[in-house]
Amino acid sequence: MRTNLDFSPFYRSSIGFDRIFNLLENASPPQNADSWPPYDIAKLGEDTYRIVLAVAGFGEDELAITHEPNMLVIEGAKTENDGVQYLHHGLALRSFVRRFELADHVTIVGAKLENGLLIIDLKKEIPEEMKPRRIAINVDTGKNAASKGIESAAA
Repeated sequence: MRTNLDFSPFYRSSIGFDRIFNLLENASPPQNADSWPPYDIAKLGEDTYRIVLAVAGFGEDELAITHEPNMLVIEGAKTENDGVQYLHHGLALRSFVRRFELADHVTIVGAKLENGLLIIDLKKEIPEEMKPRRIAINVDTGKNAASKGIESAAA
């Protein structure tokens, strides 16, 4: 379901949020989006997350995980066995590419393949200089403040 929302009023009162508005405008998946392989996204703590993909039949050497700026790309490529004639082929071992949009400062902690599940742990680590900090307000008291006030009034 796609709604046509106009974000232009927000552009007038915000600075540097272009990426967020672009994400909102493109949030609905395409009509023919591939939903394979199935996956879960879990929030484990305040700043820790986990993505679990069902990749049964894929080995570690057939999976690739790439961390691009604000994007996690998971690719699976299964080699074809041309010498086999299948009487019934029900296993979905086709190649895939799954992309996840990541927030700023989200890093990949680790990845493991366990019982046909690819488990990727993520953590949001805000740099110290980006964390909120309290700014002290300096107040001039005494002679200097009075003389500055007089000087500015005389000028």
